[in-house]
Amino acid sequence: MKRGFSIIELVIVVAVLGILAAIVVPQFQSHATQAKEAVAKDSLRILRSGIELYTTQHGGVPPGYEDDDPRTVPSSSTFHNQLVLEGRYVLKMPENPFNRLRTTLVIANAETFPEVPTGTYGWVYQPATITIRLDWPGTDKDGLRYYDY
Repeated sequence: MKRGFSIIELVIVVAVLGILAAIVVPQFQSHATQAKEAVAKDSLRILRSGIELYTTQHGGVPPGYEDDDPRTVPSSSTFHNQLVLEGRYVLKMPENPFNRLRTTLVIANAETFPEVPTGTYGWVYQPATITIRLDWPGTDKDGLRYYDY
């Protein structure tokens, strides 16, 4: 006669597995968020260094302006081309680790920087102020907005 597991034994095993999963899953989610935060900070460091280097090598004019003329309207395509050109400043435009986008919203000189991130771009950049930010709502574990990194 073959003997299998009873329903009660199976229910106990499933309950124990459920409890273990409830303990372990939040730990993994926390580590994933911490990793994204670290990548975001490092990507911003790389972008800011590239922008600073470009600005220094172009007579104080930051990337984003056509023909390095700050009187022109800045554009995201000009910014990307100038910063990534031949990998001289940034090898590859980093992606926002939260929404996985590499796109950049470029803010014109006379416009004010948006107060609130939308999450529809990877980055928000204003050449006039040489400011680049992560376009992602929310805060980290310390209560700091991702947008303010």
